[in-house]
Amino acid sequence: MSSATVKIYGNDGCAYCMAARMLLTRRGIEFEDISVSADPQRRAEMQRLSGRRSVPQIFIGDTHVGGFDDLSALDVSGELDKLLAED
Repeated sequence: MSSATVKIYGNDGCAYCMAARMLLTRRGIEFEDISVSADPQRRAEMQRLSGRRSVPQIFIGDTHVGGFDDLSALDVSGELDKLLAED
């Protein structure tokens, strides 16, 4: 379905991170799950790429989607499928 690479930068205990993972899994969308909990380099990478410190930070291809609320809004509007097909 999707040719775009999906990445989630998040923490294990984060409810919004879990919700984002569940949404993507429910939709059958494969993603790279990047834990920033104990990895300062990955956290710095997330902050550099997104300009944000909060988790989750979600990327589809080179596009920074934002957090779970942003991902959910894209899903509801149908824009998520378009974004996934672009890459």
